[in-house]
Amino acid sequence: MVKLTSAEIKAIKALGSKKFRDSEGLFVVEGEKLVSEALASGFKIERILKRDEIGEQQMARISALDSPSPVLAVIRKAEPKPAVAAKGLYLALDSVRDPGNLGTIMRIADWFGIDGIFASQDTVDQYNPKVVQASMGAVFRKTVLYCDIPQLCESFHAAGLPVYGTFLDGSDIYAADFKPEGLIVMGSESFGISAAVGEHVDARIKIPTYAEGPGAESLNVAVATAVTVAEFKRRTR
Repeated sequence: MVKLTSAEIKAIKALGSKKFRDSEGLFVVEGEKLVSEALASGFKIERILKRDEIGEQQMARISALDSPSPVLAVIRKAEPKPAVAAKGLYLALDSVRDPGNLGTIMRIADWFGIDGIFASQDTVDQYNPKVVQASMGAVFRKTVLYCDIPQLCESFHAAGLPVYGTFLDGSDIYAADFKPEGLIVMGSESFGISAAVGEHVDARIKIPTYAEGPGAESLNVAVATAVTVAEFKRRTR
């Protein structure tokens, strides 16, 4: 049985905090599927710990899950890249705070072949344990680039590429005319797209409701992202 020191346990547990993930350049993944995805990726694996080797009690001490998984890996974060406009279809997330939503959006981007994901600095960290779990492995294929979203929009304009935004008062996405390339901005769970970002949007689009009478006020941002991206891809394939 492998015995972890108190310092080792403390260091792994500390990676649940963004402060320590940033300072150490590391993050944690748990579960056989995610560790398998990590091994198949280009990410550097610093350490793999198995429940059978360290025991149930030690795994419970280092795990962020309610039910500790059979395996946990400590992984080196990807090197950050500059946020620049390029041809293709991209997502920009304006203050998306919920880890489950970001992880799901990364998974959606992976499924639909989105060329990249940008996010405001106050969007939840892509290496947050809950984001990693919700991404179902997409964290190894879809890096989120954190940047100033208004400046990013202007860089897309400078490159001759449109910026789309989802708004409750926008034009029906199923009737709107749009190009196959550009930037799609998705807003926060509570407030939507901020006024500062909205000023840089060329076309405001919405997903229409088909409910008769009172209904839901809006869609979850991850669900809205899936519907929006699916329509762009359906029209442009």
